[in-house]
Amino acid sequence: MMIKIQLLDDEPHMLKALQRVLRPHRWEVHSYSDGQAALEALTEHEFAVIISDYQMPNLDGITYLQFAKQRQPHAIRMMLSAHGDRQSMMQAINRAEIYRFLSKPWDDYEFEIAIKSAIDLYMLRVENQRLLAKVRSQQSAIEQQEQELLRLENEYPGITQVRRDAQGAILLDLDEPDESGCRD
Repeated sequence: MMIKIQLLDDEPHMLKALQRVLRPHRWEVHSYSDGQAALEALTEHEFAVIISDYQMPNLDGITYLQFAKQRQPHAIRMMLSAHGDRQSMMQAINRAEIYRFLSKPWDDYEFEIAIKSAIDLYMLRVENQRLLAKVRSQQSAIEQQEQELLRLENEYPGITQVRRDAQGAILLDLDEPDESGCRD
């Protein structure tokens, strides 16, 4: 699975710096300086991580990440900002459910660790969804089998009854005559 990361920042030099940090990794990085283009990309690609700048001219990062949450609820959302006031952090966490608030300027190593951690969380969510779908499928199969057993028991009373000895071995009644009066 190719990991895709979306970057949104209205400052091209910031996008280039972020791309430089992410380049050594084998992630597919999509960079946008326009919020509308980034929104359209949400319908074209499935992103593991979405990182948005907090302050942009036409769209603030919180609003963008709220849209991203609606379109890609499993993506891990992160906010990048030089303005780390408490109120904006609380809004971002509460309204857009961001995973992490990253400050500008950033430490490259800490930034990479934050991205790796976000990718790990995304992969865990994807695996949980896969396992949940498998469990639901298995539950459905079990329910169908139980329905068939009930149908058979109604049609042939006693067919689902099994006698066992103390060690759990199945007991066969070979001495009892069948309906025709014959013994096995």
